[in-house]
Parts: sequence; structure tokens; C-alpha cells
Amino acid sequence: MDEDLAPPNHTDCQVVNVPYQLFFALGTVAFGENLLVVLAVARNKNLHSPMNMFICSLAAFNTIASLSKTWENLMLVFRDVGHLDSRDDRVRKVDDVMDTLICMSLIGSICSFLAIAVDRYVTIFHALRYHNIVTMRRATTVLAGIWAVCGGTGAFMVAFFQAVYIKILFLVFFGVSLLLIVFLYGHMFLLARSHGRKIVSLPGGAVPHRSLRGAVTLTILLGVFMVCCAPFFLHLILITVCLDNAYCECYRSLFQLHLVLLISHSVIDPAIYAFRSAELRRTFRRMLLCSDSKLCYKVKALFA
Repeated sequence: MDEDLAPPNHTDCQVVNVPYQLFFALGTVAFGENLLVVLAVARNKNLHSPMNMFICSLAAFNTIASLSKTWENLMLVFRDVGHLDSRDDRVRKVDDVMDTLICMSLIGSICSFLAIAVDRYVTIFHALRYHNIVTMRRATTVLAGIWAVCGGTGAFMVAFFQAVYIKILFLVFFGVSLLLIVFLYGHMFLLARSHGRKIVSLPGGAVPHRSLRGAVTLTILLGVFMVCCAPFFLHLILITVCLDNAYCECYRSLFQLHLVLLISHSVIDPAIYAFRSAELRRTFRRMLLCSDSKLCYKVKALFA
């Protein structure tokens, strides 16, 4: 897909090439960080809540995206040194699988943000009934649906990506999802304070404060996502509606920088989780220091 999205050769602007080493470094760091988030949520029972399940899903999509992009760049390195033939059917099939996983992860990230926004909305405006509305069973069902739909959509996009209507549908999906998320967060922040005053005297009155804090965290995540992904989506818009304009071609010559930003999003997210969640920080610390793992004790005993 990189070749499909790459800038045309007839541009007068010099194409900016990013060293493979940078992609490898970003992909490796993003993979390790997001995998750590997934393992932390899976391991710590205190993090077994619908919101953390959605965050875990977002981290899992980021893990797959970073691993797929790293593998794809590794294939490009082997191709450039003559060890892989890009015209070989097997190489093309592997590349299609990697592109499918990347598309699935990008769509899945958007869907995860939307699910998180809905979860925060229910938490703030239906705080007293939240646990009856958003159950673990329902959250699991939603996540299963997201993964199934995103997997099928990713494969469909890769198979028919040359068609203009596919790019348009993807951009419309992104725009509608983004507007819906912004609307939900805007409504939350406009009415959360007045809603909080009404239930502050009731049992569980501290919930709105924690919920609003959670909404702030996810708003930061959404802001980072928009900043990192906006150049890539603008690139998609330009290759769809602006093919011959010289200014558009110059912007498209920065395509690899857009990919760097896209991967950087996966690196930044786990840092935000850790900064905003004390429970995640404690879990990370225990995992990295092996403070409560029987397996780590056994490994240490072997070298004692």
C-alpha cells in the first residue's frame, strides 16, 4: 500500500526519505510499550473494567500496527538489497497481509476511541446506573464486534484500495467518527459540572470527578491521535481529489514524514496512560521489576 500512497514521480519537490532505522526504532518501541499495556490490563484485576478493556483494545491495535509496519519496512530493506522480489506472488501476499493489519489497526483505533467516548459519556451522565448499563459482558461483545468488523473492513480496503470510492468511504467514516467523538466530549465538558453538583450529595458522589478525570485523559489521547494522524488523512484526501496540482504534489512528497507521525502516535499513547493512571504505573513497575512473578523468581534462582 505504501507504493499506492507514495507521491507521483513527476513532482518538482524533492521526496523526503526517512531512514529505515527510524521506522525500526519507532516500531520496536511502540510494540514494546503497547504490549506492556495489554499485559498490564490483563494481569491486574483492579484494571478489569470496561473502560480499561477499551484502552487495552486500543493498545492492542497499536501493537499490531507497529509490528506490521516494522515487518513491512524489513521487507523493503530485503527488497532493496536484492533478497526479495516485489513481483513474487508470495511476497505480494505477505505485503497484503501486513497492509490489511495496518488498515485494521487504524480503523480499530478510531472505533476504540468512539467506544471510549461513549463509555465516558455514560459514566458522567448516567453515573448511578453506569454498572447496569455498561457491563463487562456488553463491553466484551462490543469489542468482539469491533475486531470482527475492523478485520473484514481492513481486508476489503486492501483488496479494492485502487477504487476511489473506497478512499472516499474511509475518509467519510473517519470524519463522521471524529465529529461524533468531538460532540460527545463537548457535551460532557459543557454539562459535567452542573450534573456533578446534582449528585454530589448522593452516595457515590465522587464518581463524576473521577469520570471527568477519565474524560480528560481520553481527550488528551484523542488530541494526540488527531495531531499524529491528520497529515496522513490529508494525504489520502489529496491523492483522491487533487492529483495534478503542484502544491498537492509537494505535500505528498512528505509522505514518509506522515508515516513517522502515524507510528509516533503508538509510542505516545502508553506514556499518557502511565502519566494519568497510578494503578497502571504500579503494575508496570511490578512487571518490569518482577516483584510479584513466581516465574521471575525461578529465573533469578537459576542464576543465583
